[in-house]
Amino acid sequence: MDERGLALWDLGGEGETSFGCLSSRIHPADRDRVRAAFSATRAVIGAYETDFRILCGDELRWISARGRGHDAGMVGSVIFGIFLDVTGRKQAEEAHELLAGEMSHRVKNLLAIASGLTSITSRATTSASEMAQDLTARLAALGRAHDLVRSSASKAGQTALVGDLVSILLAPYGDGGAFSGRIRVSVPKMAAGEAAATNLALILHELATNSVKYGSLSVDTGTLDVSCTANGDEVTLIWTERGGPVVERPAEAGFGSTLITRMAARLGGSFASEWSTGGVIVRLTMRKDRLAV
Repeated sequence: MDERGLALWDLGGEGETSFGCLSSRIHPADRDRVRAAFSATRAVIGAYETDFRILCGDELRWISARGRGHDAGMVGSVIFGIFLDVTGRKQAEEAHELLAGEMSHRVKNLLAIASGLTSITSRATTSASEMAQDLTARLAALGRAHDLVRSSASKAGQTALVGDLVSILLAPYGDGGAFSGRIRVSVPKMAAGEAAATNLALILHELATNSVKYGSLSVDTGTLDVSCTANGDEVTLIWTERGGPVVERPAEAGFGSTLITRMAARLGGSFASEWSTGGVIVRLTMRKDRLAV
């Protein structure tokens, strides 16, 4: 081998080597396959190419061996061929495969969420138009949360913030008109991952929808405060409504409560509601490590 070939295989010496010496550097998982491939080249008419991994100390490299089969071009007992370093190309291919797998996984998750929401919403509504409106609103809430996390994730070293997420999700209920200034958000700076954003989006949208229908946001005098505190590994979000109509605890848990319970469990926590005469108070607990996922 020439000087560049020896350097590629991390070999010393003059230029002559043996297949046994090269084999010792081939990745154990590829060794038998490479031996079989080189033996098969004797029967190959025309060009051949085979890719495999080699180990140079702690470094892994991808090699592409290319030549002509059937002993074509042999001079005496010497067969000519080349070794190419294709490590960069292989790493790019692996990255593309990983990305494709991740995208497939996320699309399946989104379809599962949409399917689940459609099924549950159909049982919680009484007409096609009500179901369409309810489902569209829930999916829109997911979309706003996804856009926020995607925008932050596209910037190196940045993540979505819980405070930004809450503000964006509640903006449709407090931006202008009779609701202007009635929603206050106080959340310390903490990151929210994509999965957590999806769960929080569903929870906050459910609470906001109920507030507009029956709670403090259903009247001009009502207010909503959303605060959040972190204590050790636990994060607590408190949703406080004031100034609305008198509310009473429902006789049985409805779809909204079931949904919030499921989403809270995915965040490693739970939720509890207090049905006071001044308005409902919801306490949502989450694990800090789950919130960042």
